[in-house]
Amino acid sequence: MTPKAGSGPVVLGLTGSIGMGKSATAAMFARRGVPVHDADAAVHALYGPGGAAAAAIGAAFSNVLDPEGGVDRGRLRAAVLGTPDRMAALERIVHPLVRAASTDFLAQHAGAPLVVLDIPLLYETGGAGRCDAVAVVSAPPEVQRARVLARPGMNEVAFAAILAKQMPDAEKRARADFVIDTGQGFPAAEAEVARIIARLTEGRAPPHQGHG
Repeated sequence: MTPKAGSGPVVLGLTGSIGMGKSATAAMFARRGVPVHDADAAVHALYGPGGAAAAAIGAAFSNVLDPEGGVDRGRLRAAVLGTPDRMAALERIVHPLVRAASTDFLAQHAGAPLVVLDIPLLYETGGAGRCDAVAVVSAPPEVQRARVLARPGMNEVAFAAILAKQMPDAEKRARADFVIDTGQGFPAAEAEVARIIARLTEGRAPPHQGHG
């Protein structure tokens, strides 16, 4: 793709299925001074005591708040699991708040040459339309499987359920502007991140190394 012209930062969407190394890759961008908005971290803040989503979720679903007034994710998961109407109701509460948080983030970094929106379900939620380019973090299926099943509490059934909710990796790679393959090792992924930054910031002030 051609580097973006005009004012405002280039917005790079960063996504990838479970176990692909997306969080580690997002950290590579951050270490190079690129502001990164973490959608999962935004949800965590929204769910916490006093978070913008907590009260609304507590009103919509009974017995899902902890004693401090934050969302108990285990109880919430049980309340919506296997119930599409309840899941849709939860998404109607949370998705606009996450989008608003990312909009605030973009406003705060309007002077940056490049910003990253780290969104696990970028394609699934239609978030790619907000981005100038998309980078998909990928790895071979056997690498993904080994990483995920090594996580505490993870098993084959849970892994399959998560994959069922995510767009297939091959389709994500086909749609993406860039593919970052962590299966070749993280040093190789780091080199690809550096190439992407150089490509997208060509002709713009470079990000400050090590910031953030």
